[in-house]
Amino acid sequence: MKPTDILIKPILSEKANAKQESLRQYAFKVARSANKLQIKNAIETFYGITVVNVNTMVVPGKNKTRYTKAGFIQGKKSAYKKALVTIAEGETIDLYANI
Repeated sequence: MKPTDILIKPILSEKANAKQESLRQYAFKVARSANKLQIKNAIETFYGITVVNVNTMVVPGKNKTRYTKAGFIQGKKSAYKKALVTIAEGETIDLYANI
């Protein structure tokens, strides 16, 4: 798999930003079939940094309902795989460079 197939997008939230500053951990949404070694190699080649540790988790899908004029609409958010990547001391990833 190519690095662009493995890394879907970075997760930008308040909790993810707090982990970036304090623990040097960056959160990414990754392909479900990717393992830790593939994620590590993809981030090292894509961003040119040294990865120390990779933690992965599968975030389960959730049921969502909303009320409209036509009545209740029910749906489901899809599940995805999240990777928390710890990088080496003194290195950073600029996730806001391409915005």
